[in-house]
Amino acid sequence: MRSQAITQLVVGLAITTGIISVAMAADPPGGDKDMVLIPKGEFTMGSGEHSDEAKHQVVLDAYLIDKYETSNGRYKEFMKATSHPAPAYWDDPRLSKSNQPVVGVSWTDANAFCKWDGKRLPTEAEWERAAKGPDGDNHYPWGHKLDPKKANYGQNVGRTMPVDSYPEGVSGFGVYNMAGNVFEWVEDWYDLTYYKESPALNPRGAEKGYNFANQGPVKVLRGGSWLAPETSLHTSHRFWNQPDNNSYGVGLGFRCAKSAVGTSDEAVQSGREAFIQALVAMGAEKNVEALVAIEKALVLDPGNQEYLATRELINKSMKKK
Repeated sequence: MRSQAITQLVVGLAITTGIISVAMAADPPGGDKDMVLIPKGEFTMGSGEHSDEAKHQVVLDAYLIDKYETSNGRYKEFMKATSHPAPAYWDDPRLSKSNQPVVGVSWTDANAFCKWDGKRLPTEAEWERAAKGPDGDNHYPWGHKLDPKKANYGQNVGRTMPVDSYPEGVSGFGVYNMAGNVFEWVEDWYDLTYYKESPALNPRGAEKGYNFANQGPVKVLRGGSWLAPETSLHTSHRFWNQPDNNSYGVGLGFRCAKSAVGTSDEAVQSGREAFIQALVAMGAEKNVEALVAIEKALVLDPGNQEYLATRELINKSMKKK
């Protein structure tokens, strides 16, 4: 009977941690605690809204993306460390609080920050998958129906909002403000026809940007802003600007991304065995043994959300004792 009870508990915990892992995806460990792990997967990129958004299927490897837009506070640290010049509107009282998103940045500024932070700008495809969520086709980050209470747009507030605002409007992956607040630079050059020729696996954008009005090739912007109308909020909306230009700067910001570190098949298998040992120890109420086992699993597969969720459960059980 005891063996049967432990087996049932193992199955129950596996199901529970599978559910919790989705909720915890916004909190990877260590220096990436404010990044969201987006697992490898397929989604529908594009929409029927505009001719440059032709629908097509895309598969992306796993990656991490910032949960929040880059804040003034973080950008100030970057400026102090590198002597990088302040962006436009740095002293605008509507926009300059530490927890508001930095604005007035060019693509070049955003790219420099992400490199300093040990990251990079997300590709356009990575940005859109993070916005569309696990279902892979949400028209808005929260679903398919526009809700003015879930985003900052159309001057309905008159300023940017803190980067952790609108928790009810997060994407299915738990990423904040992917509709409204500030337009966000991504890595890709913009081309009108790229979606019609894009590779299906890990697309990285056009080789060169479209030259609008002979002003120079342009990079992609995503997500709408506090100034922009509701038509810019849908998850496939594409905007653009020259990489060294911060016109529209009052609404130009960004967030960073990084590629997920791969794990060998052997490490995955060993981690799985340690995970099962942890679950069995939990069923026997041997929390110390369970914690040792789950820590071993995390050493072998550090980004595994199921293991992270299990460690959290073990720690909570130990605190109750």
